[in-house]
Amino acid sequence: MKIAVKVRINSRVVKSMENAAFKAAQTAIEDTLTEIRNAQVMPFDTGDMQNKQTFTDVRKNGDYIDAMIIVDAPQARRLYYHPEYNFQTVNNPNARAGWFEMWGEGGKYEDFFRNAYDKNFRKELGK
Repeated sequence: MKIAVKVRINSRVVKSMENAAFKAAQTAIEDTLTEIRNAQVMPFDTGDMQNKQTFTDVRKNGDYIDAMIIVDAPQARRLYYHPEYNFQTVNNPNARAGWFEMWGEGGKYEDFFRNAYDKNFRKELGK
């Protein structure tokens, strides 16, 4: 017994889903950065590192989408990896080293990006 199956791929629908995925990633990474800023965990003296030198970047990378938060400040690496520093907390009361860790794997808010992405993807698809 033979079974014949015919599959048609609607490339227009696939393209719209890819666009929705990209837009959802853009929105989700922006939401995540806003959440981090609102948590006031980044070291903050004049605010340049947090407000001017921290930004998001979303790129298509082959079959994947890379959504990144980038801190383009010369002092960022030194501050991030040295919890022994005594961070001033006048401007950001929760300032500390490793300020992204709560939103990373194993962190308290590790599902934040995924949940924001799911919500935004559904919104982009109109569901």
